[in-house]
Amino acid sequence: MAKIFCVANQKGGVGKTTTTVNLSAGLAKVGQRVLMVDLDPQGNATMGSGVDKRRLELSVYDVLLESASIAEAKVRSERLVAAGCAYDVLGANRDLAGAEVELVNQERRERRLKEALASVTGDYDFVLIDCPPSLSMLTLNGLCAAHGVIVPMQCEYFALEGLSDLVNTIKQVHANLNKDLEIIGLLRVMFDPRITLQQQVSDQLKAHFGEKVFDTVIPRNVRLAEAPSYGLPGVAFDPSARGSHAFVDFAHEMVTRLGGMRPAVPHVA
Repeated sequence: MAKIFCVANQKGGVGKTTTTVNLSAGLAKVGQRVLMVDLDPQGNATMGSGVDKRRLELSVYDVLLESASIAEAKVRSERLVAAGCAYDVLGANRDLAGAEVELVNQERRERRLKEALASVTGDYDFVLIDCPPSLSMLTLNGLCAAHGVIVPMQCEYFALEGLSDLVNTIKQVHANLNKDLEIIGLLRVMFDPRITLQQQVSDQLKAHFGEKVFDTVIPRNVRLAEAPSYGLPGVAFDPSARGSHAFVDFAHEMVTRLGGMRPAVPHVA
């Protein structure tokens, strides 16, 4: 059965989509079967996976409105085959923006994705869900479907405030909608060890969250930033880049750590 994880952070611009597509590619590269679900109407994770959102015949919108199954709507990231890191994509485009309004009066509106994924979990080792930055019906669908949340964050002061908000949101969803939901771990991204403040925030995270902070650190890397403009994850665009190596290392860490994880939602004062 697949492990289903949301990549979420209520603060924008922290690398959620970069993390989702590169972790998907990294996991595929180390031999895992991966489905990437794009829940953001901007469709950046779809485009960043080598799939043209404008040419999707079916998308996650159709799945949420129950007019298509995931098996019918998913596509393969064929451009990544040569790099050995291809995965399946349940893509998104502008149609998804309308799902918020259309789901308002629907039954089981926050559980549509969870129920749809139930039919394909045996086909994958990992399902990664890229969530929009706001706490919307789309994000709620992701959180209700997931076993846990991966939180990418920059080691900066305002990121700590955003983390506090996210932890409180996860607690509410855990209490009311999804008893399986937990924080799997915090991933330090865009990290520059030369900046003293980033080192200090990193130390605070490790002191407060302990084993919930992933060992892998994703460095600030130009090649990772360039990759989306070519419609590829950095892992495929430039496998030799430091950032690409870091995401493959993170994929290895995810695979090896999961067996020993203890369910817990950490407390932020």
